[in-house]
Amino acid sequence: MTSPLRTPAVAGRFYPGDREKLLRDIREYTAPVHGELVRAIGCVVPHAGYMYSGQVTGQVFSRLEIPKHCIVLCPNHTGYGTALGAMTATTWQTPLGNVSPSGEMGALLLERFPLLKEDSAAHRSEHAIEVQLPFLQARQRDLHILPIAIGTRDFEILRGLGQAIAEVIDTSENSALIVASSDMNHYESDTVTRVKDRKAIERVLALDPRGLWDTVMHEGVSMCGFGPAIVMMTAAKILGATSATLVRYATSGETSGDYEHVVGYAGIMVQ
Repeated sequence: MTSPLRTPAVAGRFYPGDREKLLRDIREYTAPVHGELVRAIGCVVPHAGYMYSGQVTGQVFSRLEIPKHCIVLCPNHTGYGTALGAMTATTWQTPLGNVSPSGEMGALLLERFPLLKEDSAAHRSEHAIEVQLPFLQARQRDLHILPIAIGTRDFEILRGLGQAIAEVIDTSENSALIVASSDMNHYESDTVTRVKDRKAIERVLALDPRGLWDTVMHEGVSMCGFGPAIVMMTAAKILGATSATLVRYATSGETSGDYEHVVGYAGIMVQ
């Protein structure tokens, strides 16, 4: 039986819609790796247009060993669909080809965490997972994903989802990388953004989910994917993570030349 197909929503806008141009861009954004690849449990990567955040995303993924299965978490920017929406049986299409669903892992997670619902509406026009896929496909030809869009700020729900993901990965025959798709602070000056982002990044590097929630809520950090980062860190700690490394940080001002209204981008790997 053929699975449903999710066609690209932002190809040709956030990243090239032409296969060869996309591959050239990915090679440009991907740093040469010296030494062994890192077998990470999770990571945080940005999801802006490639011209702004591609180098940050590329440098993270180029350092990681990409397994066949990835759980990719993103914020729900569109507001469509449920608060926690997954697509467990849908194939995702990009200019580099199709990405199969991690169906068994998705079914187990839906059973284990009933607040997570099967939902295509949350993903139909959402860019934050789609932009990750070409980077992952370039590194892992037999890629399977479990995409989850998160539209809640409730810490206990986020923590519960992270715990459920850890349990599913721990009992699965397949290893999985947990990808938290997030940009950092939005549309303030470069100076202010760097100060705010440092506070949030410090909490991620400390593997402190509650500390990140408190920082975002009380320090005015407009980090759109703090929910995915909290879920990822919660799961990663249960699965044995003990450290996190900031691979690269940048702001959009470095590309646009506008330092008065920037977006921050952080690339972090969790081991």
